[in-house]
Amino acid sequence: MSVEINVTGEVVTAYLSGELDHHSAKQMREAIDTAVELNMPSLLVLDFSGISFMDSSGIGLVMGRYRNLQKAGAELHINGAPPNIYKVMKLAGIEKLAKLEGGKTDGK
Repeated sequence: MSVEINVTGEVVTAYLSGELDHHSAKQMREAIDTAVELNMPSLLVLDFSGISFMDSSGIGLVMGRYRNLQKAGAELHINGAPPNIYKVMKLAGIEKLAKLEGGKTDGK
């Protein structure tokens, strides 16, 4: 599990990788929240392209970041979700909270 943070102007992008479960979610949350607090972005992008497994902790991570961003008037985008994770996010209604991109099955 790892998180790489990239800041470009008013955009913070968090590149998530590995397994996102109850063991790793806390560390990911803390890293993302620290970057958001320090940079006060207008947009937070969570890139899930490196996530190999996600349980309900991943939905909790997204929802918690959404709540925090709402207080600051910022947006949340989710990019690169593998097809299985994209499907879970759609079923959970995440697309009502964030721009959800991913779910492609073309080998990317």
